[in-house]
Amino acid sequence: MKIALLGYGKMGKVIEKIAVERGHEIVLKKSSESNFEGLENADVAIEFSIPSAAVYNISESLNKEIPVVSGTTGWLEHYHEIENLCLKNNTGFIYASNFSLGVNIFFELNDYLGKIMSKFNQYNVSMQEIHHTQKLDARSGTAISIANAIINNSKYESWTLENPKLNEIVIEAQRIENVPGTHSV
Repeated sequence: MKIALLGYGKMGKVIEKIAVERGHEIVLKKSSESNFEGLENADVAIEFSIPSAAVYNISESLNKEIPVVSGTTGWLEHYHEIENLCLKNNTGFIYASNFSLGVNIFFELNDYLGKIMSKFNQYNVSMQEIHHTQKLDARSGTAISIANAIINNSKYESWTLENPKLNEIVIEAQRIENVPGTHSV
């Protein structure tokens, strides 16, 4: 498979290593908005950039009818634009706030937690997340996905970073040097 890497930071380099080990070809390593040379040769674009570049990266790929897998968070207010581009260009798009199998199991557990907690109003949810200081979004996409899993099945209507109302889940977000992502509910 010919892969375009849109975002060539930590995750892009890990994806490159795994892809090459599995016999795939990297046709583009893009780390800036201006360079899409080679994109047209890709079978798929894998997008792990930054929120301010994600919509542009994804749009450029979809407009060239190249399917996209994206793990960039912090841009979802534009999701419907991307959805419309997929339909217009008959092109595929997969997004997840976290592709880790363990984290996706954690999402499901919190979905179930929301269902259980809806029967017990005397209990309240709070969340904490800790990430390394290079993490750009302070409430990660993973934390938002966890909160939404609980919200979809409970008395909660939204999440907040501070001063929660009765129907809000508070997400405490910390950034600490050299700490891997940790989420607590």
